[in-house]
Amino acid sequence: MKKKSILILGGAGYIGTVTVDFFLKKKYKVTCIDNLLYGQKNILRSFKKNKNFTFLNIDLRERKKIDKVLSQESNILILAGLVGDPITKKYKKLSHSINYIGIKNFILSCREKKNIKRLVFVSTCSNYGIGEKKLLSEKAKLKPLSYYSKQKVMIEKLLIKMKKTNFTSTILRFATAFGLSPRMRFDLTINHFVKSLSDGETLKIYDPKTSRPYCHVLDFARAINKVFDSKAEKVDKEVFNVGDNKNNFSKKKIVEQVSKYISSPKILFLKKGVDKRDYTVDFMKIKKKLNFKTKYSINFGIKEVLNYIEKNKKIKKSLKHLGNFKIRNSVT
Repeated sequence: MKKKSILILGGAGYIGTVTVDFFLKKKYKVTCIDNLLYGQKNILRSFKKNKNFTFLNIDLRERKKIDKVLSQESNILILAGLVGDPITKKYKKLSHSINYIGIKNFILSCREKKNIKRLVFVSTCSNYGIGEKKLLSEKAKLKPLSYYSKQKVMIEKLLIKMKKTNFTSTILRFATAFGLSPRMRFDLTINHFVKSLSDGETLKIYDPKTSRPYCHVLDFARAINKVFDSKAEKVDKEVFNVGDNKNNFSKKKIVEQVSKYISSPKILFLKKGVDKRDYTVDFMKIKKKLNFKTKYSINFGIKEVLNYIEKNKKIKKSLKHLGNFKIRNSVT
């Protein structure tokens, strides 16, 4: 029996490294493509010991190299790109070059290959922008506020309108991620709150009543696996919100949960922040159609990240700088 395989575009990122590890444990042959945007090559060291892992240091915009790799793959996961509002705003031209033009050309290259059977594009719940005070399903109107989410919406439209492909295409709108990863990020809401409060800093929280859904990074890997394992007719041309209804939280509720584990937390609530996103999301479609349920709670993630910080006190200063802040000059 032929071993299952998957190509993960952006496999050296925060979600990517967790997903690579997940599929390797599932005995998949995993090919990871990444341009190492943040210079994070050392985090792949443990994966390289696995005979089922192949790493290719390629930029998705290198068409000839990409075309050669695509000729050998059947399952494609697109995680690549500059991720998040601040980084895409800071590097706007590069973001357009990678997140829209690069990914669009990559998908068009996939369309030319008869060997590709499944393609999954990871999008974001940020596409909902500012929602009404109700749970937003996949059919809700998209109101992207940031450059990052606007690019995601453009790629979604490309996939939805695309006809006559050899592969099934699925769009996954991810909630805001939290939890541990080999390529750790402390610029994400829950991880950031835990890190700042455990360090004894005064945590400034703008617009504390604004809400958003959250999902553990391991649950994202599980959801991706569920899509690839599902029958084609269940996932083709489908959009799924990925998360759990019980994990729709305001910033204030999140910080209340984190504060349970921190002695004398210093918190300052402020108004009129730059991030205007405020939405709650309905995740019933993926639950009903694919029988997918999340496993990891907010409290699990908080304790997990706290334990990690406690064990890594010696490198506390370097922990502070982990996130999507600055990229390597050679990538631009």
